[in-house]
Amino acid sequence: MSAVKKPAKIALAVAVAALLPALTAAPASAVANDDKPGTQGQPAKPADPGKAGKARKDPDPPPAGMSTVGGAQLGQPGTQVKLGAGAPVLPMDLTGRSWIVADAENGQVLASHNAHWRLPPASTLKMLFADTVLPKFPKTDVHTVAPADLEGMGEGSSIVPLHANLPYTVHDLWLGVFLRSGNDAVHVLSAMNGGVPKTVQDMQAHADDLQALDTHVVSPDGYDAPGQVSSAYDLTLFARSGLQKKDFREYCSTATAKIPGAEGKTAEGKTPERDYIEIQNTNRLLTGDNGLSPYKGIAGVKNGNTTNAGATFTGVAERDGRVLLVTVMNPDSSEGQAVYKEAARLLDWGFAAAGKVTPVGELVPPKSAAPSGAPQGSPPAAAGAGDTAKAAVTTKGPGSGGIGTALAIAGGALLVVAAGVFLLNRRWPLPELVRRKK
Repeated sequence: MSAVKKPAKIALAVAVAALLPALTAAPASAVANDDKPGTQGQPAKPADPGKAGKARKDPDPPPAGMSTVGGAQLGQPGTQVKLGAGAPVLPMDLTGRSWIVADAENGQVLASHNAHWRLPPASTLKMLFADTVLPKFPKTDVHTVAPADLEGMGEGSSIVPLHANLPYTVHDLWLGVFLRSGNDAVHVLSAMNGGVPKTVQDMQAHADDLQALDTHVVSPDGYDAPGQVSSAYDLTLFARSGLQKKDFREYCSTATAKIPGAEGKTAEGKTPERDYIEIQNTNRLLTGDNGLSPYKGIAGVKNGNTTNAGATFTGVAERDGRVLLVTVMNPDSSEGQAVYKEAARLLDWGFAAAGKVTPVGELVPPKSAAPSGAPQGSPPAAAGAGDTAKAAVTTKGPGSGGIGTALAIAGGALLVVAAGVFLLNRRWPLPELVRRKK
């Protein structure tokens, strides 16, 4: 039986922020890959080593005409970039079927490759799930997992794991979603939201509002399902929208955490105590591992991997006051951890090229953010100045595995859209990952 209270109205805190927290990433026990392969489709074809350093020649080419949301050039197949004087050339060793690199604050798309190609998204779709469902339940609410909550997951799904008939806070469940990419956590939260079908409907409605028109939602967790697609452009919209939310930023930037496990052994007559399990974020640009080091300035957001989708990844990073978003879908490469390495190359290029390229498009705001009568995709009018806000949140103890996450937000004036739900041209408070040896 759920002990969740009815969610209160979510107040939008408006602030221009500077954030320099430290996330202590202690080594965790071995964790599974982000997603287990699904049962639909075939694995991606391995790259031909003789073609290393060349652009991918996909046997299944993108459509000749794709969506033009964000600009006509984004609807064209192939690589789109307009280099100016002094701009570095794009990395040669990019094999993703689709990718995009954009300025997270002003929405300018610096370069793209098949940005609107509709492809299976894997667990990067969990960004849309979180952006849709996260505001509905206070993180302190407690839910006892019913056996039915854990039904309907795809075979081989990635799990936290959660245990039936035991209670978890909403905070625990979201850590399971973001760090372990747990499909069980997604299904529990979906049950709390009225069930999987309603959650899928809610996600689709939110995607439509975000103008993510390439996206068709079938499963809330991103598991392979016939007809379930998104695009590099849409996944970047989901990340940008989610990062407007403080809790979303906290979860996607958390490196390791401890959450309740099964009931441990206890003396007769005493209440059983819970064990705690340590989980590590499967975003390898955040935590490192498998031959990768954490990317400088990385702050999330989500990775995925299924049979149909291959490897997918959306990341956000900050360097020298500039915040970039990158999405890479299904690289066809023989190098290990290719999705992360190609994302890192695009981020490096984006930071070096910023101010030296002409944008090839833009990340559009949600339809609900535009004033009544304004054309879709146009910059919203200001509704007023934001208030100055200061807040600090520190997470310690068993719920975080001893990770001290300090979110210090110092505010200033902002331009706010008429609907009061989306912020443009703003400074997000984004963390830097600091790894320390214990």
